[in-house]
Amino acid sequence: MFSESELSMWDVEPKDRPTRMNASEINEKYERGEHRIVTETNNEKLPNFVQALDRQNYMEIRPFYQRRSRWDEERQSKLIESFIINIPVPPVFLYEKSFGAYEVMDGQQRITAISDYYNNRFKLTGLDLWPELNGMYYSDLPNKIKSGLDRRSISSIVLLKESAPDEEDAIFLRQLVFERLNTGGVRLERQEIRNSLSKGLVNDMLFILARDDLFRKIWGLPIFTEEEEKNHKSKIYEESFYKKMEDLEVILRFFALRHLQHFKYGIQGFLDLYLIRTKEFTHNDVDVLKDIFLKTQMLAYSIYGDDIFKLYKNGEFYGRPVKGVYDAVMVAFSERLDNYDLIINNKESILKQTIDLFDAKGVSSFTGRASTKKDIELRVNDFRQILINVIGS
Repeated sequence: MFSESELSMWDVEPKDRPTRMNASEINEKYERGEHRIVTETNNEKLPNFVQALDRQNYMEIRPFYQRRSRWDEERQSKLIESFIINIPVPPVFLYEKSFGAYEVMDGQQRITAISDYYNNRFKLTGLDLWPELNGMYYSDLPNKIKSGLDRRSISSIVLLKESAPDEEDAIFLRQLVFERLNTGGVRLERQEIRNSLSKGLVNDMLFILARDDLFRKIWGLPIFTEEEEKNHKSKIYEESFYKKMEDLEVILRFFALRHLQHFKYGIQGFLDLYLIRTKEFTHNDVDVLKDIFLKTQMLAYSIYGDDIFKLYKNGEFYGRPVKGVYDAVMVAFSERLDNYDLIINNKESILKQTIDLFDAKGVSSFTGRASTKKDIELRVNDFRQILINVIGS
């Protein structure tokens, strides 16, 4: 069961990435300018930079509800203090979408802090060298301090469009640059990077599905409330699984691994590729995908209950849900949604065969550490076979 756009998303197979070349081939590749980044560097006074941000389509900044780590007002304030005392601030990195229109690759927190302060959205707090300024909005600053701040500049390095020959290469290149140059001081997980660079309805859909009550219950997360998007000190931010966006990644894994025959670049690279290929998906595609995910999740929960996606050993299911089990169960069950009622009616037999599978193979092959295409195929095929044994092919 696939959405309409999924049926054609692999009409153009992804490019192979050769890892072995002789010296002559390497020289030719270099002369062609492959993977050579074209950049330009700009400097703008802070007031001019903030004014430019108000121009329509000038710069695309991701909304904070789609980022799960944000600077608090004290960290924003210390950035402003750095400008006041002229401590060098790292440049922001932008991608040129079209002439005069940019997308933030790295530096969103700095850009937002500058914009928010100049627009009087927060007061300075926690300053070390200028504690006298604590409690002041931009409009409250003494004239000489304000003039000094206005003289400071923010640097930007722009990755120009000609750095990549096509959109797919451009996205991979932006991701590579983002990984290498992220200067926020905190190492980002792959899904956080993916989210920062990916646009489109499918990426937005991941956030919607991650709020589902049953999904939250299965993965041990608090039930969604509007408060968690407004208060970044709420309890859910103590959950590493949530903070690192692993909840989004497991949902993405399901959709991507339904296309396992096109698997390339390792599991993380394949998740990148799948999300890139969904860029033009429609609202109808997203509705179909959401329906597939929620029905498959409910079907699996109807069989396994609170033991869903867990390992089995020594006569019991134990621990937290495991991605390797999740992948196999969800992909196999999604292929048999037409047999929904028949599967539920054979719950006990499916449970027994699942236990037999763990007893025969042990848990090591399901821990997710083995994540090659062949490893994943073997796990999915195990659960496909269980369904064939119970309800037929």
